[in-house]
Amino acid sequence: MKAAVLKSFGSPLVIEDVPEPVLGTGEVIVDVVATRVLSYMNEVFSGERNYALDLPVIPGPGGIGRVRAIGPDATKLATGDWVFCDPTVRSRDDAVAPDIALQGLTAAGPGGMSLQKHFRHGSFAEQMRLPTENVKRLGAITPEEATRWCALGTLLVPYGGFLAANLRPGETVLVNGATGNFGSAAVSVALAMGAACVVTPGRNEKILADLVRRFGSRVKPVRLTGNEDDDRERMKRAASGPIDCVFDIMPPSVSPTVVRAAVMTVRAYGRVVLMGGVGMAGGAGLELPYPWIMRNCISIHGVWMYPPDAASRLIALVRAGLLRLDEYETTAFDLEHANEAVAHAAANGGPFKLTVIRP
Repeated sequence: MKAAVLKSFGSPLVIEDVPEPVLGTGEVIVDVVATRVLSYMNEVFSGERNYALDLPVIPGPGGIGRVRAIGPDATKLATGDWVFCDPTVRSRDDAVAPDIALQGLTAAGPGGMSLQKHFRHGSFAEQMRLPTENVKRLGAITPEEATRWCALGTLLVPYGGFLAANLRPGETVLVNGATGNFGSAAVSVALAMGAACVVTPGRNEKILADLVRRFGSRVKPVRLTGNEDDDRERMKRAASGPIDCVFDIMPPSVSPTVVRAAVMTVRAYGRVVLMGGVGMAGGAGLELPYPWIMRNCISIHGVWMYPPDAASRLIALVRAGLLRLDEYETTAFDLEHANEAVAHAAANGGPFKLTVIRP
């Protein structure tokens, strides 16, 4: 089969013929129809992000495709089914605290690296092999619709955060980082889950206004000034009531004071979800007052990705019409132009923009 291969950090992807994956028990092989390109994929490939990725490798975290072959443990899947390929691969010998690898992207710790040795290659190829439990049925779609369904990979990240925080219909949410790719996805997911109000702080007034245009009056934009105390009060006023849940997905480049200003708007007994990157690139980490956390009974959830059943539940939200994939503006490239796709994704990583490779 044809695939895009990363042979060394800092080098372009090489498009070449490689052996087709071989099916094993507990596995499924999928013909890849469409796969998204992360906006920061160029930073992964350059080595700037220092992701745990053993080379050479076929990159690509998940995608949309059709089942090519199934193992004996699959009782619902059938050859030809349209499916979402979930890249979050978990070890099967510890249900309480499994090791995790993101297939075709990175791994967490020594256990994750060990897992990556087998479920190694990702979706920048004509075929990929996945654990059976990572292949989620979509129902009937057209080949053209596969491109837009790639947005599931972005939407699932904030969905996992809100599931961890047990977000309930009618609650008020603050999304810190709402003007970014994952943050804007968080706004749409929170509303789809029934949030009564979503506070969206940011400095880009054009994007803030666009969120209101897309989703209506339940979105409450707040323009940040850079003053921590002032910004905190602005966010609280915009909510017109207690903020039940704060979701942070700010990138590594952001000052911790911006995150703290948002986190400390949450009400007593409220929940905070941390899914961003503050402190990951060096520099100061997030400092929160111990007495404030204790006396206000604040629950803080650190969340990486999402639980195993999240993809199927999110697909149901889309099928119910509660979450719209047509918000996304998509640009597709064929596999031969994978390097151009990576460059395009880096230059067009804003809200509701999706770069896709169609092998």
